[in-house]
Amino acid sequence: MPATSPGYLVRRPEDAPTVPCPCGQSTRFLTRADTPVCNFHITFIQDSVKHYHRECTEVYYILQGQGKMEMNGDTIEVAPGMVIYIEPLTRHRLVSAEGVRTIVFGIPAMHPEDEYFD
Repeated sequence: MPATSPGYLVRRPEDAPTVPCPCGQSTRFLTRADTPVCNFHITFIQDSVKHYHRECTEVYYILQGQGKMEMNGDTIEVAPGMVIYIEPLTRHRLVSAEGVRTIVFGIPAMHPEDEYFD
């Protein structure tokens, strides 16, 4: 159970649920249910579905693995230590044979109605 009090929330890894998502498997440390301000997920991605958000800006921090990120028709190589800033309306997808583990930080907190697929 997370420790909460007015002004803060602390969540341990064992208390963060891991759920399937269009990107892969996502451990949800901080979600919209906790706060509308932001989300913090650690997601394992091999072949995500191309999608975009109308409201949420996402920041990926690559923890492990290598792959290719497609964004609005461009493709970049991703590797540990990289930060990728993705503005709303940017169509994006990450593909990796070995899998990539990444922090996904979203502002404002992403909600399912803000995930659009082509």
